[in-house]
Amino acid sequence: MTFQPSRRDFLKTSATGLAISATAKSYAGILGANDRVNFAICGVNGRGGAHLSAIAANKADANLTHICDVESNILDKFAAKCQKVGFSPTLNKDFRKMLESKDIDAVSIATPDHLHTTIAIAALKAGKSAYVEKPPSYDPREGELLVAAQNKYPKLKVQVGSQQRSSPHTIEIIGKIHAGLIGNPYWAQSWYINNRKPIGHGKPAPVPATLDWDLFQGPAPRREYTDNIQPYNWHWFRGLGTGEALNNGTHEVDVARWALGLEFPHTVSATGGRYAYKDDWQFPDTMMTTYEYPGKLISWEARSCNALKLYDRERGVAVMGDNGSVIVDRDGYDVFDASGKKTDSFSVHATRTSSSDTVGADSMTNAHFLNLINAIRHGEALRAPAETGRISVTLVQLSNIAYFTQRNLKLNATGHIINDPEALAMTHRTYAPGWEIKI
Repeated sequence: MTFQPSRRDFLKTSATGLAISATAKSYAGILGANDRVNFAICGVNGRGGAHLSAIAANKADANLTHICDVESNILDKFAAKCQKVGFSPTLNKDFRKMLESKDIDAVSIATPDHLHTTIAIAALKAGKSAYVEKPPSYDPREGELLVAAQNKYPKLKVQVGSQQRSSPHTIEIIGKIHAGLIGNPYWAQSWYINNRKPIGHGKPAPVPATLDWDLFQGPAPRREYTDNIQPYNWHWFRGLGTGEALNNGTHEVDVARWALGLEFPHTVSATGGRYAYKDDWQFPDTMMTTYEYPGKLISWEARSCNALKLYDRERGVAVMGDNGSVIVDRDGYDVFDASGKKTDSFSVHATRTSSSDTVGADSMTNAHFLNLINAIRHGEALRAPAETGRISVTLVQLSNIAYFTQRNLKLNATGHIINDPEALAMTHRTYAPGWEIKI
């Protein structure tokens, strides 16, 4: 049964974001009920800071023993941050060497996208559970491999970083939607808005002495280092990043799918382009994508380089029903009746979260980590297990494929493309020699 806290329950939550209990009968984890979970953080720039914050917020149940990054200067700076919150982790450059350690129970992964599945499966094979940021896979085939690895090691846990699944107010309002609050919900409109600046045209440059460029690329096809890739712009290069669709669309599309109770659509279409600037971006800065189901629709809109908000929000989901509507985002929700009159509202903060925040440390992430900790220690059900994450992220990966092929994609019930060999070939990448994933 899905946990659905009331608003009163929300106000009672601890600093970790969600009050969770477990009975003695549920103590089925690998660790003892009173043992802290030892974490390693892999990828410590940007979102890695939120992982540190979440582990620190759950310090009664978690410890940080290792941190890993391919850039020594970033690793050293992060080690100083760890010290400030009471951790003294071992520093590693190579995740493969780090995974040899016996005093790691779980690995949290906040590296560039192209490494997520590689490290998550390596962690499972080394006997560690994993918290893997979205997207948990680089392509649809990798999503299937991650699920297969999770099934092979059922005593270990894989939590996908869709942290809004652990948001009390989101759990509450989606529970109410499922209970008939707005009648039959038939359209979930989702969006993400930012005002990103151009990245220019990169020039070949010497690899910084602090960066292991070969290890950074890992399973990706080898490319020349240019001066506009690091530390964030890898998001916009194919082979390393996955564009705004996977960088942020994964979150809102996941909530939309959750709200409508859907899995794979029968049709995926996408259109857009790199309109705002002419530079090295290899993905659209403006994108409209639709997922068609029998009698229902999910849409996702991305505007990476224009700050005009939608429903006065930079990101969110509007769920339309035949007897009302709900708008939900990370900061709260609004409920409207069939005539468009607001009938209820809830806000977590006085001000809205900014889409320009690339770290995203918040109570949702703290609660999502606690859910993983309790899954490891007590056998609690994960809110975003590998299969749930795979379905949502596959939808958005298919949006990219539809965009690059400029065709509507037809899917079967398992989410596989049919009658389009070219598009189907784009659902799995070629790995650099020696980096092929083996379960």
